[in-house]
Amino acid sequence: MYAGQGRVEVGTVPDPRVEDPTDAVVRVRRTAVCGTDLHVVAHAAGLPEGFVVGHEFVGEVVDTGPGVHAHRRGDLVVGADFTSCGHCWWCRRGDHWECAERRFFGTGSAFGPPLPGAQAELVRVPHADTVLQPVPDGVPLDVAVFLGDTLATGYAAVQRAAPRPGDTVAVVGGGTVGQLTSLAAQACGAGIVVLVEPVDTRRDLAAAHGAVVATPDDARAVIDRLTDGRGADAVVDAIGGPRGLDAAFALARRRGTVVSVGVHTDTGWTLPVARAFTDELTLAFAIGDLARDAGPLLALVRSGVLAPAVVASETVPLDGVPEAYARMAQRRTLKTLIAT
Repeated sequence: MYAGQGRVEVGTVPDPRVEDPTDAVVRVRRTAVCGTDLHVVAHAAGLPEGFVVGHEFVGEVVDTGPGVHAHRRGDLVVGADFTSCGHCWWCRRGDHWECAERRFFGTGSAFGPPLPGAQAELVRVPHADTVLQPVPDGVPLDVAVFLGDTLATGYAAVQRAAPRPGDTVAVVGGGTVGQLTSLAAQACGAGIVVLVEPVDTRRDLAAAHGAVVATPDDARAVIDRLTDGRGADAVVDAIGGPRGLDAAFALARRRGTVVSVGVHTDTGWTLPVARAFTDELTLAFAIGDLARDAGPLLALVRSGVLAPAVVASETVPLDGVPEAYARMAQRRTLKTLIAT
């Protein structure tokens, strides 16, 4: 639970229960600590003390309301990190993030009405038929837990960038989302993926899984050597904020595409409009959407083409989570999984 002053603590809360006909309650078997969790705890506007945090989860359905038809008790499911109704105009288009029923697990009121999170033994899931997806046989818990947020985000970034087969894709930031964006780009046909990251252990991980790596200072020179000086066809900003956007724009070729999936909290950023116009650059933003992309994501992980669990640094029990937050905030670990 959020404990104030940038801290989390382990405590006891009432068991969640079915409140609406379309609710399910899931017994969490695996959850995780995400960069977004670190952010909302450190900048806790709208996050009250005692609020259960966390938004990545896989587990077993233990109860359902009468309006839930796609899931039964005992089913193993993975949850999207936010809710959507599944029926409105936005949802029918596959734009679930724009749904008026959006609530983001475990982040207070940062992205909609508060909804207690998944770093717990039990979690209530509104609109369960849309939010939950069945986990097929053969997909381990340590793989499935990535589907709801970080892998869905990396995949959404690649789809929004739409690289052609063989294109050069640069990824700015080697955190979990950056690493999984690199893997998704490779799985979806990119030629060379260059991951830009200052931390050497994160560069080493990306290099071990198919990426060319570079420090921020060397990135443009590395990409120029690979592209005969053109720059990257597509660049994904996996950091967010002005720093990530500036770095991404500096690596894109003329008529290239920049896609930002890092969390943004700044109210503004100075767009290099003259260059964007002259070079015909495209800027887009993307948010992961398991409800829309579950089919291709599950196909990719079941085939073994995508192996997201390579970014997991450790697995801890619930009582080890506060220390795990500290390790991640200090960049001593990349991704912590939680076994409940």
